[in-house]
Amino acid sequence: MGVDVRIHTFFILLLGVCAAYANMLGLTGMRGFGLWLLLVFCVMFREIARGIAAAYHGLQLRSILLLPTGGLLSYTNADSMERSNEPRLQLQMALVGPLASVSLGVILWLTVLGMAPSLPIAIRPFATPAHLIRSVIWLNLFLGLLNLLPAYPLDAGRVLRSYIAKTQGKDSAAKTASIIGQGTGVAAFAAGVLLQSPLLIVAGFFILMGAKLEDQGVLFQSVVDTVFMKDVMLTDFSMLSPSDTLEDALHKAIHSLQDDFPVVRGQNLVGIVSRQNIIEALRAEGNGYVQGVMQRAFPTAQPEDSLGATISRFAGRGMSLVPVTDSGRIVGIVTLQNLMHSMGLLTESRRLRQRE
Repeated sequence: MGVDVRIHTFFILLLGVCAAYANMLGLTGMRGFGLWLLLVFCVMFREIARGIAAAYHGLQLRSILLLPTGGLLSYTNADSMERSNEPRLQLQMALVGPLASVSLGVILWLTVLGMAPSLPIAIRPFATPAHLIRSVIWLNLFLGLLNLLPAYPLDAGRVLRSYIAKTQGKDSAAKTASIIGQGTGVAAFAAGVLLQSPLLIVAGFFILMGAKLEDQGVLFQSVVDTVFMKDVMLTDFSMLSPSDTLEDALHKAIHSLQDDFPVVRGQNLVGIVSRQNIIEALRAEGNGYVQGVMQRAFPTAQPEDSLGATISRFAGRGMSLVPVTDSGRIVGIVTLQNLMHSMGLLTESRRLRQRE
């Protein structure tokens, strides 16, 4: 339905855990693989429910990243991203996941009771490769209840973060969410060891990892918010004119490292064109003019804009070149190619200044 579904590499680690668990019980590896598939199914079910809820609220989804404890939704435009962080909408979205998981678990339990009442359901271990029917019931119930804990990136943790952000700001909310998440992860892991519960051990580990990722995100955000476009933009770059022929533009592209070019009339930026667009137009229609294939509608950044704000504004637009303008006149560009290179050099430059 136009939404990318991605599975985090954490699931590969979890597959190894399930296989080792099955081997420890003297079962075949296929049993462990079956338990792993059930967990993927349970996470997928709850995230599909959340995706439907997002569409109902008018949020435009770009992708869903599946994690062992749930999933992360990303959006195609800044408006959907901002609306998704509203505390009231965040609360409504946070209820969908646990309700979907618990409802599916209850429905499966009632179905089993109706069809095979002698089948043991409420006995330990609740999730085991030795009994996959019991496992799928408890995995859903466990996912639903787990996401009611106020620890990021769990559903209730997202709600808590949005409410803190409303009163104390995003930075404070992210730091608080990370601290609570790490504490909850450690507590769940310790409880799993004491109670000999593989579910709690695995959940605690992944909550802790999720909180660590949030902590790294806070650090990254603090860095990019102190870097401005003028600090990382290219000031020596090639430009094209709307009246340039496509063959002339291709010749210039051959002798440039750029993949995208600003199109300038006089001193004013009027368009953007990529090397790929030039080649495709030449193949399809032969020689023409740059103005016929250039992108005319595009956002721009200012030299004093922070890199963090620019990244948020350009998220989901699929642009590989950010033009930096001053009073309509282009003064620099930032491309995906040069950004990491510039950030590395800027970091080294700041480090040398601190030594002085």
